[in-house]
Order: sequence, then C-alpha cells, then structure tokens
Amino acid sequence: QVQLVESGGGLVQAGGSLRLSCAASGRTFNDYGMGWFRQAPGKERDFVAAMSWSGRNTYYADSVKGRFTISRDSAKNTVYLQMNSLTPEDTAVYYCAADRRTRYTGIDIARTSQNVYDYWGQGTQVTVSS
Repeated sequence: QVQLVESGGGLVQAGGSLRLSCAASGRTFNDYGMGWFRQAPGKERDFVAAMSWSGRNTYYADSVKGRFTISRDSAKNTVYLQMNSLTPEDTAVYYCAADRRTRYTGIDIARTSQNVYDYWGQGTQVTVSS
C-alpha cells in the first residue's frame, strides 16, 4: 500500500513561488505515474501536471504551462511541483496522486484523468494573495 503525503503549501503573494513535495511511503513508486491536481473553493478537482511512469514524459494544464514544473527524486521517493509566477487563480488545495497500472500497458504517457490514479494524498493548501 502506498501512502502519499504532500507538504510545502502556504500563503504567498502574487508573483511568488512555492515548491510542493509529495513523499511516498509503503513502497518505492519509481515506476508509478505521478500527477498533481487541485481543487479551488466551490469547484471540481482539476488536473495540473503529470509525469509518466518512466519519468520521460510530462504534461501540463494550459493554465500552468510555462510556470509549473513537475519533477521526481527517485532516491527520496518524492515528487515535486515547482510553482512560479503564482496568481490568485492558483489558490486551491493541491493533491498528488500515484498511478500504478499504466506501466503494465507498455504505454509511457503522463495521465491527466483522475480515474487512472490509485493513491491520493490528503492535500496541501496553497493561497495566493493579490
């Protein structure tokens, strides 16, 4: 069983940066696809960024492309989301998720659908003030 714990959220001014971390425990997740999602108040949870199980492919929502970067440190069993040039529209609870099944398909893609993710963290709040 994989457990995911996010950290690094907080309050930041518009234009600032934050780096979110997602630490996995229970097993190595180096061959899992990983994703970041967010949920703003009163809205549904949306896709933000993803990395394929091999780590070779990434994909971003249009709203964060060029500002956010997903990365992985296999030695630390941790995935990161570097967020730059933050705006108030980025305010949300951010969740990381792990996809354990896509690697068995032989397809090396970053998954954007929440339905493919098997494990979820508890979320970390990011608030961007104007």
